[in-house]
Amino acid sequence: MSSDVDINAAAGKFLKLAEGHLAAYAEACVKCGQCADACHFYVASGDPRYTPAYKLFPMAKAVRRQKWPLAWLGLAPRLTRDDLAQWEELLFDSCTLCGRCTIVCPMGIDIAGIVSASRQAFVAAGLGPKDLLQAADNARDKGSPLGVTPSVLAERIDWIKDEHEVEIPLDKAKAGILLTLSSVELMKYPDSVAAMAKLLNHAGVDWTLSSKGYEATNFGYLAGEMDIAKVMVERITAAAEAVGAATVVIPECGHAYGALRWSGANLLGRPLPYEVLHITEMLARLKRAGRLKLRPTEASITYHDPCQISRRGGATAEARFLLDGFATDFREMSPTGNYNWCCGGGGGVQAIGRAAELRYQAFKIKMDQVEKTGAKTMISACSNCRLTMDESKEHWKWQGGLGSLVELIADHLAEPEAKPAQAR
Repeated sequence: MSSDVDINAAAGKFLKLAEGHLAAYAEACVKCGQCADACHFYVASGDPRYTPAYKLFPMAKAVRRQKWPLAWLGLAPRLTRDDLAQWEELLFDSCTLCGRCTIVCPMGIDIAGIVSASRQAFVAAGLGPKDLLQAADNARDKGSPLGVTPSVLAERIDWIKDEHEVEIPLDKAKAGILLTLSSVELMKYPDSVAAMAKLLNHAGVDWTLSSKGYEATNFGYLAGEMDIAKVMVERITAAAEAVGAATVVIPECGHAYGALRWSGANLLGRPLPYEVLHITEMLARLKRAGRLKLRPTEASITYHDPCQISRRGGATAEARFLLDGFATDFREMSPTGNYNWCCGGGGGVQAIGRAAELRYQAFKIKMDQVEKTGAKTMISACSNCRLTMDESKEHWKWQGGLGSLVELIADHLAEPEAKPAQAR
């Protein structure tokens, strides 16, 4: 470990975080071990180090230090360099913040929330996975974790418009809806960008992209760099206010949805001046209003629930409403919905190179789930899940199909009904 690690800064941050409700969580664990069987990393590897309850240790030690008898005499247990070295893998590499452990916890401990907060202590000490931290720095300095600057955005959008023959408004003066994107979609899955544009245009929505605030992902939030997390929310908010948008739509990205919808106001320091919807929620709203006309698909599909959209986001039902009456051969996984297994790459783990082998192990669970349904293709509504699963599929040479819910729907838009000729 580098000699410039600031242990005191980490200790101070842990103590500050432990002053609130997180301290109660840290002390509430009854060590029953039920969370182990709910964690994909533990189940896939069998390694007891990945038991979610162990991720409470950093915060718990800070609480004990604060409340230890005669702590004022300096007799409380101190944070050490060895502690930080052991905890970094627990808090970054082996936790996707999926929240599945909390569902089975008899005490209702929000382990994902504690892990997310604990990462801030590592940043304070000058620690954390370098590639994850670099992605956060890129987002702050260049506009996105993949370095998509406003000029690159404009060039990429022009290419997608030409390639897919779809109108994509950029920097309209006024619009009711601001659509955001993830740089993963822009650079890796441009068909998803085109699909969203086709669907919004089909429904007659007044929308735009903005070069002032276009990146939905928030790697500052994932890395524990809350100053960067705030910057990303401020950019989207400024863009939405500039065009007068009442709604901000998050693309197929799980953590982007959670970071803005459930943490955005706290990061911004004031109520969000707009409604936040995931693209599946937006499309479900349009379908309910009769503005989304689809042709049925007979493809054999199953649906992977992104953790931050379903289990931790509350939008589990919307994807299924979209599939209802549209996907004639839809097969649910088991378990599914709020209990579905994580892809293995959420919470920033996808961006951590050294965690690749662990991600691959976790994906075995998804492979098994899909194969038991007999479905030929697994679709999802998160580009990070998709990227994780594509890489794991390649690693295992798995033959199952992977796809996007939004792209599938866009490929089955019904042609507008021809208007009857008027009598002369």
